[in-house]
Amino acid sequence: MTAETNQVEVPESDEKVPAYSWYALSILVIVYVLNFVDRNIISILAEDIKADLGLRDDQIGFLYGTAFGVFYALFGIPLGKLADNWHRVRLMTAGLFIWSAFTALSGFAKNFTVLSVARIGVGVGEATASPSAYSLISDWFPKKIRATALAIYSSGLYIGGGISLLIGGAIVERWNEAYPVDAPFGLAGWQAAFVAVGLPGIVLACLVFTLREPLRGQSEGIVTPQAKDPFRGFGRELIAVIPPFTLIGAAQGGVRGIITNLAGAIVIGGIAYTLAIATDNYQQWGAVGIGYYAIFSWASTLKRRDAPAFKLIWGTPAFLTTILGYGMVSFMSYAASFWAAPYAIRILEEAPSTAGWWIGGPGALGGFLGVIMGGRVADYLRQRNPAGRLLVVAFGLVGAAPFLFLMFTTESATVFYIAAFLQSLFGSSALGAAAATMTDLVLPRMRGTATATFFLSTTLVGLALGPYMAGQVSTVTNSLSTGGLSLLIAVPIGLVLLFIAYRSVPEAERTLIERARAAGEDV
Repeated sequence: MTAETNQVEVPESDEKVPAYSWYALSILVIVYVLNFVDRNIISILAEDIKADLGLRDDQIGFLYGTAFGVFYALFGIPLGKLADNWHRVRLMTAGLFIWSAFTALSGFAKNFTVLSVARIGVGVGEATASPSAYSLISDWFPKKIRATALAIYSSGLYIGGGISLLIGGAIVERWNEAYPVDAPFGLAGWQAAFVAVGLPGIVLACLVFTLREPLRGQSEGIVTPQAKDPFRGFGRELIAVIPPFTLIGAAQGGVRGIITNLAGAIVIGGIAYTLAIATDNYQQWGAVGIGYYAIFSWASTLKRRDAPAFKLIWGTPAFLTTILGYGMVSFMSYAASFWAAPYAIRILEEAPSTAGWWIGGPGALGGFLGVIMGGRVADYLRQRNPAGRLLVVAFGLVGAAPFLFLMFTTESATVFYIAAFLQSLFGSSALGAAAATMTDLVLPRMRGTATATFFLSTTLVGLALGPYMAGQVSTVTNSLSTGGLSLLIAVPIGLVLLFIAYRSVPEAERTLIERARAAGEDV
């Protein structure tokens, strides 16, 4: 059967994946590559930005992680809802254009505040990508190979992260050599690098716009019609998650809703203020406090507006421990990948182009191989054990830890580059397994919202806290090595969470439809 124009045919069998699904997946991979080029290029530029703008390590960590990550997470929620209800290809096209434009605008920043605002814009634009992509891929590919498909898509993370270092290191050195004075538009090398990687995304958006929208739920035979008023839900979620409009959403729950919301704001604000005083960093903890309060407000509103979605996401321990367990993997991986280049340049005294080449190239290869192999192994284990994919997530956490330790203790550049490659290889193996487990625990119509929730753990836990913590410890101890080693705290925390997930995922997946119906879902 077919749907309206721009929608593909529903496969009669899941035995063979249509060629168009693989073509579309390849385009999404390119988008994700560019996503991480724009996001991660600040790593290789960090030392130049720090010197040019007079910043500290904790401020650099804030720019890379928190300024981007908090708003990426917050806007991912209403945009995830829009991905559940609207045309996902159009949403991704708009987001690609926005984040590419803000990346280019980062090149014209002259101070910490302007660069922070530009990074926020990149985060908001990029928040459209994965909720749309995860939902599309789940419709293009059947469950039996979904972890593989999601792993292929996720390889763009590591390819893009590696390419960003290669490109960024080369541009900044050659630009500064070519224009020691009187550079075009007055741009320093790091500024030119932002402009150079931002502009291609505007062109790529035109190609993304040509992709066809699949039937929602087609891969599992649970075809879900498009919402009649998709932007209404988006508006509701936007109000529910963006302070101070969150009080409007809370008011819909009556006096009790307002009291609960204000109590949450006071508790979260108090914790954030205490941490800000302790670290003397009000930007970091102010942004994190806003982020966690917004998530609290949104979850409270979701419970009233969409009880089945709340039940399957926030009310399911298997879902929460899966995404938080993977959040510990991202806590280490984001921080290690970001601080690798500054460590090589500052401590090992490598040139930016050399560090970019030997971290970026092998890192991209390691990440690509790790995420693909991890996805394949996860699908293999899933066929034999309902919770088998979580073993791969745990392996990504434990397997990467020794090489992270080696990275931030060695004085040999050769050993450092080998350790960085292996850390990327093992750490990347967890992503496809975690993503596939997450999508299996919700209904098709909820996948955009569930993906946005999944990325809360990778951003508000991993991205917003990991790079910053390493930078804060580095600032306090005056040792980037100590900052890097502090990331190992994620291993015991992650293992506890994943053990709980391993024990609870099989039953949660088995009772999915039953629990959805009990919460009021008509399925």
